[in-house]
Amino acid sequence: MDETLIRIFTDYTLRTVALGAAVLGAVAGALGAFAMLRRQSLLGDAVSHAALPGIALAFMLTGSKAPLILVLGAAAAGWIGALCVMGIVRATRLPSDTALGLVLSVFFGFGMVLLTFIQRRPDAAQAGLDRYLFGQAASMLRGDVATMAILGGAALAVLALFWKEFKLLAFDPGFAAVGGLPVRALDVILTALLVIAIVIGLQAVGVVLMSALIVAPAAAARQWTDRLGPMVVISGLFGALAGVTGAVVSSLAPRVPTGPAIVLCAVILVTISLLAAPGRGVLWQAGVRWRNRRRLRIAAVLLDLRALARQHDDPTVAHPVPVLKIMGERGGVRRSLAELRNRGLAEPTGDGAWRLTPAGVAAADAADAAAAEEER
Repeated sequence: MDETLIRIFTDYTLRTVALGAAVLGAVAGALGAFAMLRRQSLLGDAVSHAALPGIALAFMLTGSKAPLILVLGAAAAGWIGALCVMGIVRATRLPSDTALGLVLSVFFGFGMVLLTFIQRRPDAAQAGLDRYLFGQAASMLRGDVATMAILGGAALAVLALFWKEFKLLAFDPGFAAVGGLPVRALDVILTALLVIAIVIGLQAVGVVLMSALIVAPAAAARQWTDRLGPMVVISGLFGALAGVTGAVVSSLAPRVPTGPAIVLCAVILVTISLLAAPGRGVLWQAGVRWRNRRRLRIAAVLLDLRALARQHDDPTVAHPVPVLKIMGERGGVRRSLAELRNRGLAEPTGDGAWRLTPAGVAAADAADAAAAEEER
């Protein structure tokens, strides 16, 4: 572990890839939180696939494979794809998922046709464009990371500048429109920021997997908080963590591509969050249900002891365990009695029977009174 940390700071390739993946994960995670809250998670998939023909056209028009040129082409195509989705939804009766599917398939198919045409050219200048399909993070240079940082930083700065407006747009666009906010313009700006987050990650993660990096950190962060601000921060941190971890895993495991490794790390974060997040996690909720059932069983045994005692002049008369089992037709009676004894509410008599202590009688009477009050 120590050697790996040292390599992150001393190995140029690993340091560059890890830094670029961290920037990509942070930007994609922060903006992906808004996409998920607005139920536009699949928009990232459509935009990432729509960016492929932009990459191909940028190369065909300029003959350059400079990352900035290709990113600008991808951004233009992705932006057009996003506008097409928005236009189809507004102008027709087609639902958004159908519009996303149409745009995704048409743009991606067009991009594959262009990519095939380029790769059949006799010169070798087109070599390497196919890495944008699945990503090739190991080919990133310091200039590529700087470009990603500048574009991603600008996107986050715009997000911070319009924070209140985007927050209202995410939760109640109708109220935002009534309040006089330019909802359509804000929608366009937020979509443009999402396009930026996607296109800067195409070289590292690729067209096919980029949508996962938009959705996964936000889905994981949603399990840990109910507030937008912390969710955006946690989503960005999860994205950065997945990026760095994926880069490290790819460097340690031979022939493991960085892009898929980053996505798998993000999926692991989602799995952990779904299982263990306080309040929402599956294991957490299972523990809450178990504690509730245990509390109810203990309360039921306490009330059963009190009900049996009321049939006698002595409220602390003892009763055998089999009677309690038959009365409630439930399991765990002995465990509940042991817990009542630990609380000082019940005690064994030595002959296999149990009785309430004075404190237990008072607790049972208080529970009866509370139940009667609720019925009123």
